[in-house]
Amino acid sequence: MRSRLTLLLALLLPVALPAAPDRAGVLTVMERAADWQLANPSEKWTPLIWHNAAFYTGVMALNKVSTSPRFHDAMMALGEKHGWQLAPRPYHADDHAVGQTYAELFFKHREPRMIAPMRASFDYILAHQPDDNLEFDREKNPTRLDRWSWCDALFMAPPAWVRLWKATGDVRYLDFAVTKWWVTSDFLYDRDEQLYFRDSTIFAKREPNGKKVFWSRGNGWVMAGLVRMLELLPADHPSRPKFVAQFQEMAAAVLRCQQPDGLWRASLLDASAYPMQETSGSGFFCYALAWGVNEGLLPREPYAAAALKTWAALETFVQPDGMLTHVQPVGFTPVTFDANHTEPYGVGALLLAGSEIHRLLTP
Repeated sequence: MRSRLTLLLALLLPVALPAAPDRAGVLTVMERAADWQLANPSEKWTPLIWHNAAFYTGVMALNKVSTSPRFHDAMMALGEKHGWQLAPRPYHADDHAVGQTYAELFFKHREPRMIAPMRASFDYILAHQPDDNLEFDREKNPTRLDRWSWCDALFMAPPAWVRLWKATGDVRYLDFAVTKWWVTSDFLYDRDEQLYFRDSTIFAKREPNGKKVFWSRGNGWVMAGLVRMLELLPADHPSRPKFVAQFQEMAAAVLRCQQPDGLWRASLLDASAYPMQETSGSGFFCYALAWGVNEGLLPREPYAAAALKTWAALETFVQPDGMLTHVQPVGFTPVTFDANHTEPYGVGALLLAGSEIHRLLTP
């Protein structure tokens, strides 16, 4: 297996590469990064906010491949400490993200209290739905954050709604997630480039090379959100072919933007304007491409090689103590930043990627 993967990488992406990863090595990197983040929680963010919630999704993915109970136990302790509450803003997609972890713990333990606050919150939204005005203008649309009006929201909220459907059998949660996904897609998805604008304020902006502005992590959020929708969306659901088509379109578009080192730059269509290596968008892309190969939705060639090359690069940014570097700070457009910067959501992306690379390497 190792020699075949090395040959595949060399043929498809002919640059100097380290040896193909092995499953044990992937797991070691994942555990080291997760342990560091758990031991060094960010002082900037409250525990239930999206910055950390994205990390927790990665911890749950790690829990599926690690034999240690410490990752499961850390997430159980989080839920118990906070009474299984979501973050405080009832409509805000970012504040729904932690519900993904609660639902996945519910799948294991089947304790209704784990999803009760989320269910009450989502029932309130269903009974008091806002309109579909997604214009991201503070003055014209002051309640814009009550909708999924920015592309990041597609990772934060819809997968939580779908998981609540899976936990309860109440199809209203699934219907809401699917319907609102396509409202956002119709508004933010550029059908020519097959990528997402971050929000409507970006529509008219252009990069120094004259091309449209497509933010790497923003599109990474969407691709990871597609994965987390598709992994639970029923095979016979009428919208599934549409989700699959968008996933495949975006995968092809993203692959064209991959740089020779296996990573993506903060701007997908103008890498030269932002030459810094960046790990959070790259981590989410690695996760999505590897998952697509694992599920048979993407052909093994060239996507497996692309994902493995990304993982080999990502590993180099996990420091000996486990800290992940080269994570773009919180934002909404491509920027330059301190190469030593780290954030919990970057670690979440790494762990999600590692979980699918680990599966990709299964003999």
